[in-house]
Amino acid sequence: MTDLKRELLDVVQAVLPIAGVVLLLQIFLISMPWTGFARFGLGVVLVTAGLLLFLQGVKIGLLPMGEAVGAELPKRGSLPFLLVSAFILGLTVTMAEPDVWVLSGYVDTASGGAVSKYALVVCVALGVAIFVSLAMLRIVLNVPIAYILAAGYCLILVLSFFTPADFVPVSFDAGVVTTGPMTVTFVMAIALGLADALEGRSAVQDGFGLIALVALAPILSVMSVGLLLTTQSKRKGTRNE
Repeated sequence: MTDLKRELLDVVQAVLPIAGVVLLLQIFLISMPWTGFARFGLGVVLVTAGLLLFLQGVKIGLLPMGEAVGAELPKRGSLPFLLVSAFILGLTVTMAEPDVWVLSGYVDTASGGAVSKYALVVCVALGVAIFVSLAMLRIVLNVPIAYILAAGYCLILVLSFFTPADFVPVSFDAGVVTTGPMTVTFVMAIALGLADALEGRSAVQDGFGLIALVALAPILSVMSVGLLLTTQSKRKGTRNE
């Protein structure tokens, strides 16, 4: 019961500042109908309850299961099995991430259906799945994460000069929303479990930094898709001429 009260206090502290700012804007600036503001108040209550339930679910189920999976995979003695399992887990967890679906829905609406939300979700999920596998491989091979991050961001910088302007902001937003509660919780737990299972490894040094790699994945995948679509459209235009 003490842990539940502490988590409730943490959730209230996270939600209360946002609610306070909106309340001040309502009183001194916006003055929207109070019926609409009442719906906002109901939403705050539901968000608070949802976050509390989510944290309980993470504590009871997701974290222990993720760490158990991460600790069990190396015992199979097969690196391909580890990488394939990491790919599948990264793919499914990303497709279950609510933030990814929210962003893809907005992109679909803003682009008038030119960028399908389902195509964007699949693109982001595939990118994350590949990078989760690479992150597990990095832990096994003990490759310094600084090298991978430096190479990844250098590649992003180069691609940004060739990617269509419409895809660049979407790619960076996709990188942000991918590091949501589902992905961070489960993937991080697997990485920590894997680092703990490997003899002579530090969970802090090898288990952390994974989310930075995960954030790279959708940026690169969305940019690559935008570059590919532009190349194909140019080829079609050349053929028609």
